[in-house]
Amino acid sequence: MNKFILLVASLFVFAPAEAQTVVVKMQSDNVKGENLEGYATEVQGKKTDVNTTLTKILKDHGKIKFLSSDPTVVTNPLLDGALYEKGILFATLKESSSVVTIWIGRKVSDWQGTDAETINKQVEKLVYQTGIQFYRDQVQMQIDQTQQAADAVAKQISRTISQSQDLVKKLENNGQEKIKLENSIELNKLENAVLKVKIENNKKAQDSLVSATAKIQQMKQVHEEKLRKIN
Repeated sequence: MNKFILLVASLFVFAPAEAQTVVVKMQSDNVKGENLEGYATEVQGKKTDVNTTLTKILKDHGKIKFLSSDPTVVTNPLLDGALYEKGILFATLKESSSVVTIWIGRKVSDWQGTDAETINKQVEKLVYQTGIQFYRDQVQMQIDQTQQAADAVAKQISRTISQSQDLVKKLENNGQEKIKLENSIELNKLENAVLKVKIENNKKAQDSLVSATAKIQQMKQVHEEKLRKIN
């Protein structure tokens, strides 16, 4: 029970109460020795959690290719409903303490024949969506955890109510059994007293019979003596 209470309490200790704001800024990053243009935002969390959200977002916007290390490569990107078969996007995550930087950028030479301003806005929007989705995923996870805790509390309450009902029933049965035992004890005392009286009366009867037997024997002897004296 104590471990259960501590687990529920921990949800309130670690759950952040403040609203999160996503700010996107233009930022270059070095990818495979090349300085690429892109956009970045910083979020508070774990890199593994951010990577889960980023992967989900990128899968909805193209074909992703995971390398042994950063960056993640996105081919055939789909931006604002438009498919860019020759375009390539690069995405990286950098973690520092509890802050993770999400960066998505491109090599300009891979995007010949496209409107640079339009693409930049879509990449900026993609970074923003990733940051927003990450915080939403975290809040949803907290909601799920608190709901699980609420469900667990409800089950625990139901269990304690059931236990209480069982205990009350057992107490009632115990009380009834106590009354039966007390009545049985009283009956036993009465029977004990009656038996003692009967034993005493039986003893007196035995003594009376013994006395009567002795008198009968004396009378018999008297009659036998009379019989011998008859000539």
